[in-house]
This record gives sequence, structure tokens and C-alpha cells, in this order.
Amino acid sequence: MPDYRKLRRNAEAVSALGIPAVQARATTRYATCAARVGVADVRTGSAIPADGAFRIASTSKSFTATVVLQLVGEGRLGLDDPVERWLPGIVAGRPITIRQLLQHTSGLQDALPTWNSKAEYLQMRYQRFSTKDLVANGVALPQLFDPGKGWAYSNTGYMIAELLIERITGQPWDREFDRRIFRPLGMRHTYWPGTSPDIRLPHAKQYQRFDGELVDVTSQIPSYPAGGIVSTTRDLDTFFRALLGGRLLRPAELTAMKTTRPVSSEIAEIWPGGEYGLGLVSRPLFGVDRYWGHDGGDSGSIVILGVTDDGRRGAVVSMNFALDGSKPELLSQQRAADKVVTDALRPPR
Repeated sequence: MPDYRKLRRNAEAVSALGIPAVQARATTRYATCAARVGVADVRTGSAIPADGAFRIASTSKSFTATVVLQLVGEGRLGLDDPVERWLPGIVAGRPITIRQLLQHTSGLQDALPTWNSKAEYLQMRYQRFSTKDLVANGVALPQLFDPGKGWAYSNTGYMIAELLIERITGQPWDREFDRRIFRPLGMRHTYWPGTSPDIRLPHAKQYQRFDGELVDVTSQIPSYPAGGIVSTTRDLDTFFRALLGGRLLRPAELTAMKTTRPVSSEIAEIWPGGEYGLGLVSRPLFGVDRYWGHDGGDSGSIVILGVTDDGRRGAVVSMNFALDGSKPELLSQQRAADKVVTDALRPPR
């Protein structure tokens, strides 16, 4: 059984750092418990909705990789196919493979628009950027290293993977996510809002701090399209436990997804001991085991989660604000949220 008191205590420790709303969920094969700490709106003090919705940011990369690997399992493409075979010209003739896109070993840089002030947020929040244009902007930047010769986190690579899904299936990537993952797993509260800047389900507001002012940034169209997917702690727990439990991929493709390499030293500060597979991160669990997941964070929505190797135990933490002080403060938030997850995943004694 999940330990509710420990889950609540750990969630309170996250909230004590200055996070307005914290949602935490812990699940075993037979039981689930959830804790909500803080308020949904700092102005009104309203309560956090039960299983409130939020944008999942880069956690969506696990969906992208899962669909690509399903297509591999169907024999419709190969992981070591050159990207140019399916999307001629998209990577300017560089010898990048599909596997390298999914493992962040392509060497491609990002060129995502962002806001660094309240004025920029108000000006840019409803702008919609074409995936192809964002990819072209990233590809136009100097390559960080030759394909396969290094590791660097690349949103550009994953946007190419989403264009690849559309090329192979003939359908928009979000429809394939819905058809292959959301509906089969009963993830009724997970969807892509497209051009809508709103979260249509009950939710806590998302905040970002600019020049000392806490600004409500809930209304926005994220520049990385798939990062705008909306979900809940319940639905994300359902997905990752199904994925690790072997319900979405055949054994060969799941093995490929779990074949990892160490992350860069910069990212290792966030994910100590982290290794990256194909849209899936592995991290140490109490020095004897490892757990799996994919965190996400962007403009007022932070998701930290993990699942045991067999998919039987899972934990998800959602926060509606990221500390914006020094690096130690940012890492303190990460470590506090990590503790929520790892304590929930601790094997029963």
C-alpha cells in the first residue's frame, strides 16, 4: 500500500519551498493515494481541484517515442533509417537516424522562442509557431557534434520525430497519440489543445516570476507544440505504468527504448546518475535499482515522475511554479520533488 502520510509530508516539503500548488500521486499494483498541498490561485486562495490538469511540457517526449516505436514494431520504418529517407531535406542532408533523434544524439540545437519578462509574455503568449519553421530554425544553427558522437537535449529532434509520425501515418501526430495511447488506456483527461491557450479542465493556475512579480501565465500557446499537451497525475501514472509494464510496445521495441546512454554533465545536475534511452530516462533508486520516467517543465508547469522497472509502482508530482533564484534553489526544488517520487517507489519491507 502507498504510504499516504509520507506522500503528504514530502509534498508539504515541496510546497514549503514556495510552490503555490503541489499535487502528488503514488500508485502500487493494487492501491493509489494522492495529496494536494497549497492553493490553485494565490489571489483567491481557492482549493486545488482533485486531479487537476496541467501542461506536461517535455514529458510528452515519451508519447512521441512510444508512437515511433510502435511504427517500428509494425515494420513501417526502422530505428536506424536516415531521417532523410522519410523527410527529404528536413535535416539538410545530415546523416541523422531516427534512433539519434529519440536519444538526443543528433547534435541538433534548439531555436524555441521564449519570454523573459512580463511584457514579452503578454506580447508572445498567443503566437503560434509552425513546427516546420521551428525545426528549420534549429537545423540552421551549427551542429553541436557529428550525429552519434555526443549527447545534447534537443527539442528540435523531437519535433522532427512528430513530423515523421505524420509522414508515416498520414495523420496529425496528436491524433495518433489519441488513437494509439490516450483512448486505449482510458486517459480521458489527456489531450492536445491545439491553438487554444486555455486548459479546459479544472486546474491550478500556472505562475512565473518576472522582476519579483508572480505572474499568472496559465493562458498561453506553448512554442513547442507537443509540450502543450494537457494531462493529470492520474493519466500520466496510467501511461508510464502501462509502458513499463509492456502494454504499449512489443518486447524488442521496449528493450530498444530502455537501452540508455549517460546524459550530459549539465543535465546530470538535474538528473544525477541519469541515463537516456529513447524518450525515457533511467535514474538510480536507492543505489540498487533504477527507475524510469521523463520529467517536464516549462513556464509555470513542472512535472516530476517515476515508475519501477516492472511498472507496478509509480509516482507523479505536479508543481505550478519553478523557483527562479540561484541554481542551488532550482536544484532544491528538483531534489524535493525527486524525494516524493523515490520514497513512493521504495520497495515494501
